[in-house]
Amino acid sequence: MSLFIEIKNLNLSFGDIKVLKNINLTINEGEVIGILGKSGAGKTVLMHVLRGFDEYGNISGEVIYHLAGCEDCEYVEPPSKAGKKCEKCGGELKPFSADFVKLPVHDPVRRRITRRIAIMLQRTFALYGDEKVISNVTNALTEIGYTGTDALSKAMEILDQVQLSHRMTHVARDLSGGEKQRVVLARQLVKNPMLLLADEPTGTLDPNTSHVVHEVIMNAVRRYNMSMIITSHWPDVISDVADKAIFLEEGEIVSEGDPKEVADEFLKHVGAIERNSRPESGEPIIKVENLVKKYISVSRGVVYAVNDISFEVNEGEIYGLAGTSGAGKTTTSKILIGNIQPTGGDVHVRVGDEWIDMTVPGPSNRGRATQYMGILHQEYGLYIQRSVIDNLTESIGLDLPYELAVRKAITTLTATGFTESKAKDILSKMATELSEGEKHRVALAQVLIREPNIVIMDEPTGTMDPVTKGEVASSILNAREKMGDTFIIVSHDIDFLESVCDRVALMKNGKIVDIGEPEEVLLEFTGKERMEAENI
Repeated sequence: MSLFIEIKNLNLSFGDIKVLKNINLTINEGEVIGILGKSGAGKTVLMHVLRGFDEYGNISGEVIYHLAGCEDCEYVEPPSKAGKKCEKCGGELKPFSADFVKLPVHDPVRRRITRRIAIMLQRTFALYGDEKVISNVTNALTEIGYTGTDALSKAMEILDQVQLSHRMTHVARDLSGGEKQRVVLARQLVKNPMLLLADEPTGTLDPNTSHVVHEVIMNAVRRYNMSMIITSHWPDVISDVADKAIFLEEGEIVSEGDPKEVADEFLKHVGAIERNSRPESGEPIIKVENLVKKYISVSRGVVYAVNDISFEVNEGEIYGLAGTSGAGKTTTSKILIGNIQPTGGDVHVRVGDEWIDMTVPGPSNRGRATQYMGILHQEYGLYIQRSVIDNLTESIGLDLPYELAVRKAITTLTATGFTESKAKDILSKMATELSEGEKHRVALAQVLIREPNIVIMDEPTGTMDPVTKGEVASSILNAREKMGDTFIIVSHDIDFLESVCDRVALMKNGKIVDIGEPEEVLLEFTGKERMEAENI
């Protein structure tokens, strides 16, 4: 590997406080360097020195970038490209070096280099909060001066790379922390960076979300053949992703080498570190408390369709609402999505980090979270005389350029269980040419392509045969895995709920009588009640 960055005897002080002390480190092209250290150890300061945006008065030593540059268009590449043709103009790339300690911050050479450096900062998402995700990425292309007519296509390709194409129409502020970090990475990837500086990119995220973000980051590192420097105070992060690690304490390198050995040395100094664990499915995304819905009937008086129920649904969970006809499960689902208002109680849905009160009318007199919720009715609404691609775009008002519409349709269809080749094959088919199982998967894709966080499915199996039910179950499980959406399944089909749900709430006469593991809860759904349900 070619030598990329040399840090020699680097010292930096703020006033009388020395924050970096005699730092010596080499970074090779394509190498991932992990920096471990407690808060205040100097990790972030070192990252900012490497980034090159800031000028420091009391700094000494060397921070040398070894590079290849084109004299014709001034494009900069990693050192291994020296002697090759410039991909921008066809000129020759020649080797050169630049010292960030000696070069002024506004020096043209230094600025050429910093344009190829990407950074992800802890807790700083640096997004256009009121803009859609896709706009955040196209804006980043504009910011680097990209004027190509394929900007939208490039943006969508990058969102595919960070596994966020299913959130492209979401407003950035409504994303979760992990999703925001992936948009930040997408905005940085438009630079086609040669170096990624990731400063505690998952420091405030839960373990499951951290794993997803780290996976996306490492995929980007490999795809773009980047070098990366990542800081963390979590030893397992550095052990998992780094080729080489350093342990920084009070501005000094106290250990350097194999990531596992450095992590063990770090743990000796700081003791055991425990991360807060959480259920695999995630933190709550829906909270229902003391929910009531009553109607006045001339013949029956006051009728309680839902009678004082409380439950929570976790993010990424497949949650079942079980019960016979009239148990209250469908009414509950309609309240959740904002189609009807409750008589009493509270319903809150989390959008990003904000809890939305669904009892307070928003757009179209429904709770604001409704735009991030989708429902698939038992009699799903495919347009029989339209092709699959029309059903997934024009027929539901999805206005995208055709090329992007096709790409998004294929991505969504594969999330429901189609292979990519099969998804491409059925795009031009009429809905009448599909099998019942295929129709259901296309109908689910019709909901998912609108990018909901939460999907409610009302009696999804109906009178299907066992084979088709199995296809439907697979489509739901596959969609959850690919997109991370939360599913609420309203059904009286016991076997189906047992096969697909993580938890089930059993309803009877408007009340929840049990919540828990499907097998245990649904044992109560036996005898005459179960027989009646299976004959509905």
